[in-house]
Amino acid sequence: MSFVEVAIKVPLHRTFDYKIDEQQPPLTPGMRVTVSFGNQKKVAVVLALKNTTDVPDNKIKQIIEVIDDQPILSTQHLDLLKFTARYYCYPLGETIHIALPAALRQGQCADKTSISMVSLSEKGEKLPSLKAKTQLNLLKQLANSGKSSLTELKALGFTKKTIDSLVTKGLIEQSIEYDNQWQQVAPTIGTKPTLNKEQAVACTSINQSSGFNSFLLEGVTGSGKTEVYLQCLENVLQRGDQALVLVPEIGLTPQTVNRFRRRFPDTPIMLWHSALTDNERLQTWRFCEKGSCAIVIGTRSSIFLPFLKLGMIVVDEEHDSSFKQQDTLRYHARDLAAYRAYRHKIPLILGSATPAFETLHKALNNKYQLLSLTERAQTSTDNQFQLIDMKSQPDQAGIAHASLAFMRQHLARGKQVMVFLNRRGFAPTLICHECGWLSECSRCSTSATFHKAIGQMICHHCGEQNNVPHQCPDCGSTQIFPNGKGTEQIEEFLMTEFPETPISRIDRDSTRRKGSLEKALDDINQGGARLLVGTQMLAKGHHFADVSLVLILDVDSGLYSCDFRATEHLAQLVTQVAGRAGRSGEPGQVLLQTHFPEHPLLQDLVNNGYQDFARFALQERNDAELPPVTNMAIVRAEGHNIKQVVDFLTDLVPVQGVSGIQLLGPIPAPLERVAGKFRFQLHIQAHDRPLLHQYLAQMVDYLSTNKLAQKVRWSLDVDPIDMI
Repeated sequence: MSFVEVAIKVPLHRTFDYKIDEQQPPLTPGMRVTVSFGNQKKVAVVLALKNTTDVPDNKIKQIIEVIDDQPILSTQHLDLLKFTARYYCYPLGETIHIALPAALRQGQCADKTSISMVSLSEKGEKLPSLKAKTQLNLLKQLANSGKSSLTELKALGFTKKTIDSLVTKGLIEQSIEYDNQWQQVAPTIGTKPTLNKEQAVACTSINQSSGFNSFLLEGVTGSGKTEVYLQCLENVLQRGDQALVLVPEIGLTPQTVNRFRRRFPDTPIMLWHSALTDNERLQTWRFCEKGSCAIVIGTRSSIFLPFLKLGMIVVDEEHDSSFKQQDTLRYHARDLAAYRAYRHKIPLILGSATPAFETLHKALNNKYQLLSLTERAQTSTDNQFQLIDMKSQPDQAGIAHASLAFMRQHLARGKQVMVFLNRRGFAPTLICHECGWLSECSRCSTSATFHKAIGQMICHHCGEQNNVPHQCPDCGSTQIFPNGKGTEQIEEFLMTEFPETPISRIDRDSTRRKGSLEKALDDINQGGARLLVGTQMLAKGHHFADVSLVLILDVDSGLYSCDFRATEHLAQLVTQVAGRAGRSGEPGQVLLQTHFPEHPLLQDLVNNGYQDFARFALQERNDAELPPVTNMAIVRAEGHNIKQVVDFLTDLVPVQGVSGIQLLGPIPAPLERVAGKFRFQLHIQAHDRPLLHQYLAQMVDYLSTNKLAQKVRWSLDVDPIDMI
């Protein structure tokens, strides 16, 4: 009798054995089967075939159905998922479930083998004047990208009705693609600039490497990192290999894919992000698997895509925190990219102007090869930084008079000005002028944010919404005022201060509608908006040629925090935001408003730049024995009963310490109460990573029989980047 070992989506750290019916089709690891689990039918993935099992004859069940005639997961892909489950201490069945597209994990057999592409017709290339602005915008998009899929156009906010109307007018054409013919011919290469010396050295180092190599491309903002990616990918495509390009945000994919399409006009390029439909995700999955797709540009979950012949992985803005999944399977796409490149024996490029300390630490210790780009591509002069001391400085809506004077100068020259504040809404809280009452969330240990435009108080942690009070709940006073500043308030003030200047606000509230972000960015690049107000959505990777001044408000909020990574994140954010200025050939100006202009972090950043700051801060981490010098994991627990939460974590602390393992806790989370639940943490550190994982594996095994684990909600975060 034969048996099969399968992984099932259940929160258990184990696999399961089933009997094989001799009448069923032959099985291979990576295929899907339907099995009975408890009282349910579940889709399972075959891991191995076995001749024996430890399950008694009277208890072992038989496979109900074989779904696939070929594996949907290769041996190499299964290896990636097994490694992911082991490393992040997460059940294998749930890991596989998360990695698969919805259609495949539900047992569907749909096989998407073609994709509908849209391009300009000969008539449309003349860009005729059209009354419908959306139709004209679509023609401009296609003129810019050369060719786009229906999926991309829908993600940009263009409707099927708009597309069909232009097809009817003969201005655009639809075609069905792809097959694997792109691998048989040399790729068409669009116009490309001449590399400077540093870019040329970087490309040569990457292109001449063989097998697995990790490269940290540390390039100042505007130094041409993307051009290095493109010229290295040219070699990959000429070999007929595929490539994966990871980007941190959905908002960056349209501009990235446009640039890639212009460079490789005949090369099949596809997208992967959360805005795709289930069918579109299945389609991309199948195209990668069959080799019909040459390049995928995707957000973090694209690291799990199958590739027929993967030749290179690029992680752009590798420092970005969005590459780390913060719930369920808490994986980091950058770190899995390193493991995957190692297993495929291919190069990995990690690009950033502000490398994560983990990445920089490896580069400085020769685990990664460091390639530096120190020259900006468009100008030979660096941006000019200036600290605006807010002590005794008059301000309006949080903007100093000195800052307003600089803004007027740049606007008078016809330039664009960006005002950055990483806080949406009108104000972080409301305050009673008579008794000091503050608007707090009833379920969290934090304030409720005032959103004036919709007349709501919203908690940004649990989502609780309430109407704005007209009287103080404590004393009945009507003297209730906004306390603090948000992007809504900044926009309202600037509209009054600069009534003739078009303003664009970009944050999560203003870009909720599909395609609204892309339309706003297009308006900015076309010169429509002259004043730009926004959160970090506005700061990440966007190229605004006319921005000559960047004003960063409330810098001080990142200087003092219980999170040891706060200064690193602040330095990265300031550097990235500052990089939006001075991209058109002349140096930009960057103003930082602070009450602590003498702070050593700000002085180091302003005078020496991120590279110098990061190396100094790494030494501080080393002295304090904090990551990346040591390895860390956090057990988080939450529940309505605070005693149960604390008892659960206390039970995990051994009476006698374990050699090489350091424990801290249980301690309250920095935000102790969220959505009515109390939150506590247990920090686990070790210099030796294998020892840490051995300890975590034993802990997870113990938790499977721990009764307190059933009474609280708990999670294990390996290599955490958010301490909150």
